Amino acid sequence: MDYNQEQKQDRKTLLWAALAVLALLNIVLLYFFYQERQENESKDTIIAAKTEEVLFTKTKLDSISAQLDAKIAEIQQLGGSVDSLIVLKQQLERDKQSLTNLNTYSARKYEDKIKSYEAILSQKDRDIAQLREELGIVTAKNEELSQTLTGLQTEKLALADSVTNYAVQNRELSEKVTMASALRAENIAVNALNSRGKEREGGAYRARRIDKLKVSFTLAPNAVARQDRKEIYMRILDPNGAVLSDMATGSGAFVHNGREMIYSSKEAVNFNNSRQTIDIMYGRGGVPLKDGKYTVELYSEGFKIGQGDFTVK
Repeated sequence: MDYNQEQKQDRKTLLWAALAVLALLNIVLLYFFYQERQENESKDTIIAAKTEEVLFTKTKLDSISAQLDAKIAEIQQLGGSVDSLIVLKQQLERDKQSLTNLNTYSARKYEDKIKSYEAILSQKDRDIAQLREELGIVTAKNEELSQTLTGLQTEKLALADSVTNYAVQNRELSEKVTMASALRAENIAVNALNSRGKEREGGAYRARRIDKLKVSFTLAPNAVARQDRKEIYMRILDPNGAVLSDMATGSGAFVHNGREMIYSSKEAVNFNNSRQTIDIMYGRGGVPLKDGKYTVELYSEGFKIGQGDFTVK
């Protein structure tokens, strides 16, 4: 009888122990479930905040895009060039497309981009104001000149003819002198530099070995040209004719023959008529170069002063 009671007692003890173990396991499972839920809520909060930042940034970029469209239309109406704004609009669209990837989104990076775009918009506001003013001045001058010429033709037709002939001759002489004073780039060579600064020559380079391009040339002697500070603009055209440019590293726009053109890089030179050698650098800005033949154009003081080429293979 005592033996059976002991067996019952042992069974009760084992049952209580099993229940205690099950209770402990439930507590542990509840703890891990709670931790995982907290982590998921934290991740959801971060994702929601980042999504809100992206939506705000997209709204800003959409607003800038609309302003760009308005400025392009107004400048075209005023007869100005919009090449640089079209390039800027294309870059803006690429930035908007990049917003779709939350993993690569950087609020600081896009803040800097937005500030840059807003600065350019402000500058174009000033350019538009200047175009309007110039258009008003030109219209007034044209009307005044028209009235003057009408009076001269009525009173002294012969004198008007003489003045016209003199003006033509004077302009032709001035154009000849201006053309004679144009710089001329000789011995144009394009070398490639890799990321370690090692320079390669020859004019044909592999794309993966090009980190920067160095264009070297000699300025031919010219006794007519003024010996002063001159801006030399360099344009690098890819095999499709597109200009390599990166506004963040020094590219921009200049006016040639009344038309705004994008340049890849520029250099200020103190011309001294001594056959000086000039080097102009261009960094590709992390964008790989496609295979094919590239053209290098050099401009200064309204003239194209030289052209060279190189090949990427």
